[in-house]
Amino acid sequence: MPRELLMENAGRAVAEAVARRIKVEGKNVVVLAGTGNKGGDGFVASRHLAIKGAKVTVILLGTEDDIVTKEAKMNWRALKAMDLSVEIKRIRDSAELREVERFIVEADVVIDALIGTGLRGELREPFKTAVQLMNRSRGLKVAIDVPTGLNPDTGEVLGGAFRADVTVTMHRAKKGMAGREDYTGEVEVADIGIPPEAELYAGPGDVSMVIKPRRPDTHKYDYGVVVVIGGSPLYAGAPALAAMAALKAGCGLAVVVAPRSAAPYIKSYSPDLIVLPLKSDWLSREALEGEGELERLFSRKCVVVLGPGMGLSDESRRGFEYVLDKAAELGLRVVIDADGLKALKGLEGRLKNLDSALTPHRGEFKALFGYEPPLSLSGAVEAALREASRLRCTLVLKGHLTVVADGLRVKINREGNPGMAVGGVGDVLSGLIAGFMAQGARTFEACVAATFINGRAGNLTASEKGYHFTASDVLDKVPAALREYEYWLS
Repeated sequence: MPRELLMENAGRAVAEAVARRIKVEGKNVVVLAGTGNKGGDGFVASRHLAIKGAKVTVILLGTEDDIVTKEAKMNWRALKAMDLSVEIKRIRDSAELREVERFIVEADVVIDALIGTGLRGELREPFKTAVQLMNRSRGLKVAIDVPTGLNPDTGEVLGGAFRADVTVTMHRAKKGMAGREDYTGEVEVADIGIPPEAELYAGPGDVSMVIKPRRPDTHKYDYGVVVVIGGSPLYAGAPALAAMAALKAGCGLAVVVAPRSAAPYIKSYSPDLIVLPLKSDWLSREALEGEGELERLFSRKCVVVLGPGMGLSDESRRGFEYVLDKAAELGLRVVIDADGLKALKGLEGRLKNLDSALTPHRGEFKALFGYEPPLSLSGAVEAALREASRLRCTLVLKGHLTVVADGLRVKINREGNPGMAVGGVGDVLSGLIAGFMAQGARTFEACVAATFINGRAGNLTASEKGYHFTASDVLDKVPAALREYEYWLS
């Protein structure tokens, strides 16, 4: 579905919800809008309410240059052209909000079009003051999609939230709104034309759920730490690719823990990598246990990528088992890939105490579970759901159509191309998953978004090179792939 049409449907649904509750002709309607897609919904709603005869004032928190998406910009331009029926005010800070306090408090209708599902962390100024003023309004208070300041997943109030009389939410009610009628008021679900396939297939909306906005007053540890444990005398590229992908996914710090036989080669891959060499040629338990710097990294609640290039020596298997036990003890989240999946055989019960993601291709799936997944999509989905439920993990069954399942939910990724059938692309995927997890994304959501971005980066690469490329080429396109979908943040 074109994004412009979805925004038009959403904004019109809000206007119609208002018109069903009061006679809008001649009424003072104030719309407080942010610069994301929720703000764009507010621009559309303002246009439709003005057409119905309302006296509309739009208060933009930010500048028009800050408006993020193409469709929001388009609707902002349409709104500016309605200079006889819509008044526009631009607000840069909390002090300027006080100058429009009367408009907000005395309005017949106040519409919250500030921040939607893209809110991460506590509500900040000037949005916090805006919410306080909207809550003092004597008129009908309407929230678009989810009240600003209310976590749509948990229902937590993030430093203050809008108290709506009615919330017009798009497509389906958000989980965090259940039992929060004190903030949502009446919840009306608007059908904006999202097709059923959107529920099943990975897409841009899944990416918007995991991208963490960058704020000026943050540092690297605000975006999480990924520790890649892998490498061996035979394999050095895999852990480097995974760590670089984690950085390009947006995590603040990526560290590779590798045996001394591989560490110099991994370090030479990029100056962006921090490499911690162990005092052994393989990932031995003894070397891992005795490494104080690794303990310090674990204390930061890092996300661990376990397995890329680690080899299958007896020493590495014992080291693998030690990391699994340590992760369970400390509550660390783990992504297991490549040789780690082979080493997991016989230790599957350890996963029941972990928040983990497994990323097998068809051959690794057979080695781990003892049977080959069916070739049919429905059969692959059934197998992935069954094994994910049994192991209490998120399972990413890689293939032409990649299946992501956690035992209860499933999504399918269609992005990608045959050129990605090359060594190392799976390591990039593992790093992307961990990078999103490190920024706070839940495991299932991180896996869905990562498969989509990995595939999209592969398609961007193929558009330039055909099907003759390497995993490093895909890695280089990850920022461009993410950039395409950052505008989905509300």
